[in-house]
Amino acid sequence: MSSTDNAPAKRARSRRAEAQESVAAVTENPAPEAAPVSLFVASIGVRWRDLDAFNHVNNSIYLTYLEEARLQWLQHVPGWFDEHSMPVLAASEVNYRRPIEWPAQLQVQLFCERLGNSSITIAHRIVNADDQGLYSDGKVVLVWMDPATGKPVPLPQSIRDAAHAHA
Repeated sequence: MSSTDNAPAKRARSRRAEAQESVAAVTENPAPEAAPVSLFVASIGVRWRDLDAFNHVNNSIYLTYLEEARLQWLQHVPGWFDEHSMPVLAASEVNYRRPIEWPAQLQVQLFCERLGNSSITIAHRIVNADDQGLYSDGKVVLVWMDPATGKPVPLPQSIRDAAHAHA
């Protein structure tokens, strides 16, 4: 076997080593993330019916609280939907930090984490209204779709304006 037969293998190993070094450099010195932009704070009281057999708020109710907060926010945004452009929930992430017990007064804090072409990523925190103790955090992705076609449409300008108004 000649030395030229090994050249492609040596180049491939060299490229892999360079790529691994680049990945290591990026992970050691990550780029600073922009702080999420505050959008809205909703006040929500825990209802007796929200409790489960363990006498704390059922995990599924957290999603209801988040939905309520998003709808309260959207009520302040004119033109957020029409017959050709409506939001759908594309993804949700909820990290349960500690149980919510009754009675409690909550604040659901919404933050704009990312604006896309047809979507917005909204970070959220559910905290105790009295002491700001964290119950849960996470994020959701809303995508604006045309209900007739089921295809994504551009994010309404009013949503972009609302996200930038709080920056």
